[in-house]
Amino acid sequence: MALGSFTRISHPVRTMIVVLAATLMLASCGKGPGAEHPPEPGDAAVAKVDGRTVWASDVKREAVAQGLIGEGEPLDVSSDLFRRVMDEVVDQKLLASEALKRKLDKDPAAQRRLAAARERILGDMLVESTVSDAVNENAIRGLYQEQLKLAKQSEELKARQIVLASLAEADAVKKLLATGASFEALAMERSTDAATRFNGGDLGYFTTDVMPEAYDANLKVAKAGQIVGPFEVDGGWALVKVEDRRLEQPITLEAARPQIVRFLTYDQVRDLLEKLRARSKIQTLIRPPQDVPGQPKEPANAPPVAPGAAAVPATPPAAGAKPAVAAPTAKSPAQPEAKAAKP
Repeated sequence: MALGSFTRISHPVRTMIVVLAATLMLASCGKGPGAEHPPEPGDAAVAKVDGRTVWASDVKREAVAQGLIGEGEPLDVSSDLFRRVMDEVVDQKLLASEALKRKLDKDPAAQRRLAAARERILGDMLVESTVSDAVNENAIRGLYQEQLKLAKQSEELKARQIVLASLAEADAVKKLLATGASFEALAMERSTDAATRFNGGDLGYFTTDVMPEAYDANLKVAKAGQIVGPFEVDGGWALVKVEDRRLEQPITLEAARPQIVRFLTYDQVRDLLEKLRARSKIQTLIRPPQDVPGQPKEPANAPPVAPGAAAVPATPPAAGAKPAVAAPTAKSPAQPEAKAAKP
């Protein structure tokens, strides 16, 4: 399972510190017989720097750290991106080696930064290990089925529309439709709605509650095959042909998977941090901020920032909330408003 959001270290300076820390650890261990063994199964040596091997996994890790690829994504060793990142890894090793020669690692400030980099790496590894054990296929499917049971299925309809500038034009088009003219053809010829005109006025499937008020009021009880209107809408007068009505289709597991993984991941990280904080003695030695007249204040209903929120890939839902899928927000005067799909 790809959990790159937790292990990714994107800041260039932080990346340099991590590489320097690794170099120092290797230097302290010496060059034993196992130093040239591939660090990962199937790994390949791609360069050497003063006798020290640069592995393909080193280059890939650096590409992930810089956000050039996602965790788990392939990186072809023959690609320009691989060669560019490999050159950067070589440069980092040269810089780290020169830093050691100048004994910069003995500087107290360097020691503190190296220790901080080590703590971050270990923390990321603990999070990755905890999450990979808990966020598995059974957990994902279990939450998906749970949300399906809780979800309410509304009735949705499929429709086409023709939007015209005036009521007189709309009445004229409706008379043409009554004589058997093609709705799709008239939509392409005469509709003023650019978002739907060129696909025959197709609005797709939607629930009326996400439509502008005029559509909701006129289509709520319309039957399949019925032509409704004209009625006034934002931008003119609409004629709508209802083609189908059905129960709203639930979101598929694969479509919901990324949101479910994010929800479960946050849940695990939150629980881990709560347990660690509960059994530790933490003292805050700084005073809380004072209220300054005129200073903007956080809304009372703003979600609290969980401890360790920096490790969470995105703002998570509250405990017990269902993962939501973002729906498109751009719409024409007659397009459905954004609505969270479910489960």
